[in-house]
Amino acid sequence: MKLIFAIINNDDSHSVSTALTQNGFQATKLASTGGFLMSGNTTFLLCAESSRVDDIIGVIKEHSNKRKQFVPNAASYGESGYSSFPVEVSVGGATIFVTNIERFEKV
Repeated sequence: MKLIFAIINNDDSHSVSTALTQNGFQATKLASTGGFLMSGNTTFLLCAESSRVDDIIGVIKEHSNKRKQFVPNAASYGESGYSSFPVEVSVGGATIFVTNIERFEKV
């Protein structure tokens, strides 16, 4: 048995959740926040047989999209005073961790 932690951008959360359910996978959803952009994410927890891990990851990859977003850069001081220049960063996609499970019970 494996435990999958999948951290998904909130923009893709509903699509991933729906696709997992349609493919017969049960997941627990937790609200989470990223440390870099301090934006909302959803962390999915799924338990599955080792043979199903690649299927789950495939569903998540298919429904998690990377996109570009402009965010304020660190402050810079010049002759004109305080100014902030936006920087383009890549957001979205999925961060996935797969771990072994010693014991699993559903009661």
